[in-house]
Amino acid sequence: MPCLKCGIDKLSNEFPPAALSEDCDHPTIICLRCTISHVKNTSSCPYPGCSQKVDVDSENVHWFEAILDQMFTEYRPDDIDDFTPTVCSDSSATVNITVLNGESMQIVYNPAMTINEVKRQIQIKLSHDINKQKLLYKDKELQIYKPGGEYARLSDYQVKPNSTIYLVIILYSIPDTLNDVVFDLFWGYPVSGVDYLDASCLLFNRNSFVSVVDYRHRHGLQGSVYHSGDVMNNAARIGHHTINVRLKSIPANITHMFFTLSAWNSPNIARYPNPSLKFYEAANPNKNLCKTTFNHARNSQAVVMCSVSRNQSGCWEIYESGQLSAGNAKNYSPLTETIKNLISQGF
Repeated sequence: MPCLKCGIDKLSNEFPPAALSEDCDHPTIICLRCTISHVKNTSSCPYPGCSQKVDVDSENVHWFEAILDQMFTEYRPDDIDDFTPTVCSDSSATVNITVLNGESMQIVYNPAMTINEVKRQIQIKLSHDINKQKLLYKDKELQIYKPGGEYARLSDYQVKPNSTIYLVIILYSIPDTLNDVVFDLFWGYPVSGVDYLDASCLLFNRNSFVSVVDYRHRHGLQGSVYHSGDVMNNAARIGHHTINVRLKSIPANITHMFFTLSAWNSPNIARYPNPSLKFYEAANPNKNLCKTTFNHARNSQAVVMCSVSRNQSGCWEIYESGQLSAGNAKNYSPLTETIKNLISQGF
């Protein structure tokens, strides 16, 4: 999506993963480079109308600088064109493992390390089962085995020192026997008054946006995706939307279904306590097949909760996302651009 300040269309990971300060209550839609430059020049937040002062030596500013350094590490042309697997002589070199929901870790860089070893370290440090990990580097999935059956290594994918590998978590592999499933996205009311978070399902054919199912467009794909409309519990001060999906009726051209939460009147999700997602079979609503929360999304206008995507065998799998975005049910354009970037990265 385009940066609000420089106007250049950028990838979602080129925007701040959090607000500059706790007092900033607006979407993070000014890119990292513009944000850091503005803070250094003015010691203030770059968002229009935000008067918050920001210390150039603050923890968040240093964090954003580190992200930029990792993303745009420069290498000599011969390093890029003629990659030769060698043991890194710099013992301080690392590889960054980043999850869209804000989790991250580092491993010591060694080009001879197998992808299986990388996944084992992730399992130990982040407690994600190896079989549920999908690793992406430069738009390619890092497979455990090479076509010949040998273990693949970081050098096989030309992974550089101090680079970033993205980790996507498979929440659930949907068996063929499961057809009618429900996504229940819910939230708490603001401290005062009643306002809405909107749960929406954005449908894609690979990288092309097809349609949306939401509180206004409640029937999608000839009824194979159905939105409940607003379901509000004033006594418990909880609101939620349910989206029913009949998987076997989804047309073959639909490859991705992305489920999003977005703030309606508020500039961000922070006003709504504990937005979270449940997924269950329609015939057995008491059995929760997967659940995830997104506390890191407080200062974002929208969050991509998860995706349901066809794998190479044509079976449906649920992937955790947590990607932050601008946009809401009034204007889906920023959300569709964020999702297109995710798909292009191999999500």
